[in-house]
Amino acid sequence: MPFSVIQWIMRIEHCAFGKIVVDSRTYSSDVILYPDRVDATWRRKEGHYLEAADLTGVVNANPDILIIGTGFWGVMVVPDETVAFLGSKGISVRVERTGKAAELFNQLGDGGTVVAALHLTC
Repeated sequence: MPFSVIQWIMRIEHCAFGKIVVDSRTYSSDVILYPDRVDATWRRKEGHYLEAADLTGVVNANPDILIIGTGFWGVMVVPDETVAFLGSKGISVRVERTGKAAELFNQLGDGGTVVAALHLTC
């Protein structure tokens, strides 16, 4: 008898300055969205500067795509060195302001392994 497997796909339901709702759960701190979980404890060594070392969990997860949300006004800096490091690990990187990054996560989340690291404030 054939059966079907239903794959759970994480969805961002709402995203605003300082707040994000993912699968009916609200978070008020920066997050990393993995295919199977949300890391709401994500912190960077330097608050508005994203270093490769800040993404160890992402690299270990080995996604196809990492979407980086730089804040609602785009304040968080993502240096070329960080993007190059991720690329050397086979991870494609998209850098957007967080509102656009959330939309992109919902669009791309249906295919491949997509992770999003989202700065929720400035």
